[in-house]
Amino acid sequence: MDGLASVPGHLPVTSSSGSDPLPCPGKGSLGLPSTQFGKKDPECRLLVSNLCESWHFWGTRSVLGNLVGAPDLDGGAAGARPPVGAALAMAFIWLAVFLVPVSGLLPPDHDPYPIDISDPDPPIKNLRMEPERKRLTWDLHGNVSEIMCFINSKAFTKAQKRTYCSIPDLSCQATNYSIKVTKGQPFCTWIQYPSQEGNPRAAAENLTCWVHDVDFLTCSWAVGREAPRDVQYSLYLENLDSYEKWPCSQYRADEQGTNVQCRFHNISVLSKDQTRFLVNGTSSVSKIPCSETSDRLDKIEVLDAPNITSKWCNQSYSFMRWQVRSHLNDDFKYELQIQKGTELPYKEEIYKAFLEMNNPGTYTVQVRARDATFSHYKPWGPWSVPQHFVCEEGARLPVWLTSLLIALGTLLAVGLVLRFCRFSVMQKLFPPIPHMKDHINGKLQNGRTMTWDPDQDSQEECPVSEVQVLGET
Repeated sequence: MDGLASVPGHLPVTSSSGSDPLPCPGKGSLGLPSTQFGKKDPECRLLVSNLCESWHFWGTRSVLGNLVGAPDLDGGAAGARPPVGAALAMAFIWLAVFLVPVSGLLPPDHDPYPIDISDPDPPIKNLRMEPERKRLTWDLHGNVSEIMCFINSKAFTKAQKRTYCSIPDLSCQATNYSIKVTKGQPFCTWIQYPSQEGNPRAAAENLTCWVHDVDFLTCSWAVGREAPRDVQYSLYLENLDSYEKWPCSQYRADEQGTNVQCRFHNISVLSKDQTRFLVNGTSSVSKIPCSETSDRLDKIEVLDAPNITSKWCNQSYSFMRWQVRSHLNDDFKYELQIQKGTELPYKEEIYKAFLEMNNPGTYTVQVRARDATFSHYKPWGPWSVPQHFVCEEGARLPVWLTSLLIALGTLLAVGLVLRFCRFSVMQKLFPPIPHMKDHINGKLQNGRTMTWDPDQDSQEECPVSEVQVLGET
């Protein structure tokens, strides 16, 4: 096979013509043409390496045999027959070799795939990044049916319409983007975007951001270990859904005058969606790479201790209510620590913002909160101030509750009085209008009428009395 080699530290490769497939150790070939697996292509090298690792290494002499001096599996001897002890030792070596991936056996600074990239007709051409549209795109020339996109060797998404992959979170740091044909003519190619500029060790380090004290967002970072003396950093936020940006409003500098912290006030105007925190650097000596991280604001919030808003108790019942303030979360989980008398304290988790206890006696309680949505990894907030209850017989209700009950009783009494007096008062203020006879219909409005039958024979006799008026005598 033209151009094939099997040398220690190298995998067999194809010829520059691209007519021969790329073989894997001990399995013949993968059937991959010599496309754009360039010498500086870590993405595609890794993809091919993973494919090769999936084959068994039995049946032919391979790179493993060259590396460890294994006997020829085709029947020939690679050298003199070793003694029994040496054979056992070699068996253990072979076992260890088979348990190690091929990529782990090759030196990291040596190119295991020195393949010519002069493919006359690749199926994909002009791989490029479109930062304005946030997509990785290319020109399709071959018959392929499925393409997968990778970011730094990790599968990211399947191509849309076989011509592009959307990259909503486009990093400011140099990143390797590669594509691989998964159905159709095997092919892989890659680009780096953006190009690496400046010393990476001059960029801001240990960038960390968190929300605290309800209204504040703070980000801090360290000066790059190899940053120039005149380096200066600036930070801004970017909403990854709307792409709206907010520059830092308040910096804190170190002794050299270099910004190392930023604080945002009134985060209620910000969205809790996915947010990018980006630190750029400037210097008159050299270009400074950026540093970035991204997260949701509600996931990085550190909750304050709950504020106790009301409490009271008597011998048979006790009650305590609290409140947790947040612009980003409204679903909380609470942990109570309760100690009754001289007993050992115990903890209890609840989702309601109040505590009720029957026959409470004397006890002390504390409460703390955390976000219920991300409770599987977010830590608890700080404990509230301990609240001490002495619930003895004859304990009075709190003043505020007594005042509230008096006010409610007064309003209820006034309402009842108005209810009973409503009709009489309304009649005096607005007397009723008398009903009028309907001359058109000949009926009274109240409907009290009788039907007269003119054909009735019987007549009622009315007695008549004669009255005689006598004059005065």
